[in-house]
Amino acid sequence: MVSRVIPVDPFDLVIFGGTGDLARRKILPGLFRRFCAGQMPEEARIIGAARSDMDDAAYRKLIADAIKEFGNGFTFEAATLNAFLERIGYVAVDATGTDGWAELAGRMRDGTVRAFYFSVGPSLFGDLAERLHTHGLATDQSRIVVEKPFGRDLQSARALNATLAEHFREDQIYRIDHYLGKETVQNLMAVRFGNVLFEPLWNAQYVDHIQITVAETVGVGGRGGYYDKSGAMRDMVQNHLMQLLCLIAMEPPSKFEPDEVRDEKLKVIRALEPIEPHHIVRGQYSAGGDQPSYRDHAENPRSNTESFIALRAHISNWRWAGTPFYLRTGKRLKARTSEIAVVFKDAPHSIFGVDAGRHRNVLAIRLQPNEGMTLDVTIKEPGPGGMRLIDVPLDMTFADALGDEAEEVTDAYERLIMDVIRGNQTLFMRGDEVEAAWAWTDPLIEGWKQRGDVPKPYDPGTAGPDDSMMLMHRDGRRWRELKT
Repeated sequence: MVSRVIPVDPFDLVIFGGTGDLARRKILPGLFRRFCAGQMPEEARIIGAARSDMDDAAYRKLIADAIKEFGNGFTFEAATLNAFLERIGYVAVDATGTDGWAELAGRMRDGTVRAFYFSVGPSLFGDLAERLHTHGLATDQSRIVVEKPFGRDLQSARALNATLAEHFREDQIYRIDHYLGKETVQNLMAVRFGNVLFEPLWNAQYVDHIQITVAETVGVGGRGGYYDKSGAMRDMVQNHLMQLLCLIAMEPPSKFEPDEVRDEKLKVIRALEPIEPHHIVRGQYSAGGDQPSYRDHAENPRSNTESFIALRAHISNWRWAGTPFYLRTGKRLKARTSEIAVVFKDAPHSIFGVDAGRHRNVLAIRLQPNEGMTLDVTIKEPGPGGMRLIDVPLDMTFADALGDEAEEVTDAYERLIMDVIRGNQTLFMRGDEVEAAWAWTDPLIEGWKQRGDVPKPYDPGTAGPDDSMMLMHRDGRRWRELKT
């Protein structure tokens, strides 16, 4: 099996914040991989834009060093890297002033796709959008890419959307969430809607519950200042986990087109019931061994910001009535893993006695590490001694199933940036999606403030606070074990 790489049209991509961490770690190494794969046309040009004063040669060296440092073992020849660097330039630009904009405009070409990646803080989105139009850089076919956070509450999200809408149409705005670019996330839609085996079972009649877990072993580290104003609810649940919930729960769209997919996701968000206080657990990691506590990282000894969230959600529609969705995410947990687990109900009648009740079919979709899927099925344990049941996974780990082609599974940023150039918004959030997610999240955060809730402490290297275990145990269920 040989994967097909379809080149995109010629483009000019301007990366505002082109010297920043995201550009060096993800965006430019990802673009280099697409260049090596033959997806970037000869006429493509990439321009870094930031406040730092440097020329093209200095910027190319910075990017070459970043590709070598953050390439994750990706091998390439020096000549290939040099050919890629020839397509890269740099312009020093003042995002809130006038310096550099005339030079940047002079580098733009007519007749090519123009994309502007806002790899900067949201406070600069409006300034950049305004100056792109003031200096004639934006055309009717231009696209802008904006990074999260998309506001910190419903009011600020609406204001941000309104600011961008002053200068760009909704079909020109690409709100990027790298989780949606992961290979397994897209395979989730293929499994659901491309196989008659699953879709008839994908409802409350057959599904007992669904677990969505995004666990990290690292703490907030150098992001303590930002994170302390955000917390796990704003940083992870409102966007990443919400998007995964939408994809697992949405109705089949009429076709695989951007607005059709996003319409169905929006219906899920709007069908979410308000969460009762006893159905949500907040936690904050303590110090452990020689590792600092969350409050040490945040440099705030009285911080009540959560580094862990676990909650039980319900969707009020015919497909999912009565089926709980358990979401959890946290820092400094025992394993780094992102997983969606669809836990099916027991067979309505067992001929094997009480032993059968300990076995269930589970479809586990692993987003990281080792992207892939497993389906637990119950079989007879081999050997004599009677009918003893065991669970065996049908495993589709990409590295095993695809062999050498597993190396061709693209990074999320690679795929999403190429989708921007193609003009495909399917894997990007629409403005009304973002606002609906905040409308559901805001009352939870406000409720904590009004009640004076304090996060539960938990030890690093565990599965989170004990109360999160009780959240499941009260329902006669348990979290899946965190595994690397």
